[in-house]
Amino acid sequence: MQIHHPRAALKSKAATRTGRGRSLVAGASLAALLVAAFANPSFAQTPAAPATPAPAASAAPAATGDDPVLATVNGVALRKSDLAVAEEELGNSLPAQLTGPAREEYVLGFLIDMTALAQSAEADKLADSPDFQKQIDFARKRILMQAALTKATKAAITEDAMKATYEDAVKKQKPEQEVHARHILFRVADPKDEKASAAAKAKADEVEARLKKGEDFATIAKQLTEDPSGKENGGDLGFFTKDQMVPEFATVAFELKPGEVSAPVKTQFGWHVIKLEEKREKPVPTFEQVKPQIEQFLVQKAQADLVQKVREAAKVEKTSAAPSPGDLRTDAPTDTPPKTDAP
Repeated sequence: MQIHHPRAALKSKAATRTGRGRSLVAGASLAALLVAAFANPSFAQTPAAPATPAPAASAAPAATGDDPVLATVNGVALRKSDLAVAEEELGNSLPAQLTGPAREEYVLGFLIDMTALAQSAEADKLADSPDFQKQIDFARKRILMQAALTKATKAAITEDAMKATYEDAVKKQKPEQEVHARHILFRVADPKDEKASAAAKAKADEVEARLKKGEDFATIAKQLTEDPSGKENGGDLGFFTKDQMVPEFATVAFELKPGEVSAPVKTQFGWHVIKLEEKREKPVPTFEQVKPQIEQFLVQKAQADLVQKVREAAKVEKTSAAPSPGDLRTDAPTDTPPKTDAP
């Protein structure tokens, strides 16, 4: 698949910043967590959901006046507190466009349907089956687990704890240089196509000659670069660290001095002419920029620590009927040849 964004195109596969869907596990290096945040501040503004569901319990109104009946189904009252529990349980499954009263009306409709169906099931004595009782037992354990995780999470996520975590990570953050550069790209679809490569190189040579005569880099980039984003911003790549670009590009960019323009540089994407704008030490993001990720880290750490603690304290005895690691193995198809590094 051809990548058109200049920075995405130039990044090495091993060092590409993922930014979305990044999973942070308890026990992971917090320095590594903040490196991810530092690399993509926009991601830091969008907190990801905790890995283990641990919703905050909604406080039911203590007084009846604060917990009015919203509807009845065959005489069974559905109160405002029931609506809150259902809305919390449904969570992200609710249509995003529903807000305010429309959202509450939608959830109330769900509650009415659920209550009516439950009453019908009760009448059919479906609740008396062994399978149903097992599901009830499982659901109770799951809700209790979530309550325990929520309690641990609330204790862990304090402003002081988050700031202490941030300060500790900042101390461990190693200084790193980054550069601000522009480039003009002439693409080569097939790196093995020598004729196409030579044609692209000739275009890059011509650009280099024009730049030596004093023409403006950004202006030429808007006119000639084959990077669509570069046509809009004059080839501006913004700031990046050395490991965020493919090696051939990064090596040349970091060797340049501010204001200097490179000779044509060949990468897997084609031929580039690079201009270095400035160099600096990568700045440390503010606490507010990475606060969502710190919160996510502390949530997952608190949850994982609690699970480990109670698991170690529990007396667990597996019987001979329990699945063993050997049961989890899957045999590869017999017609699949073994992997080899040989050419």
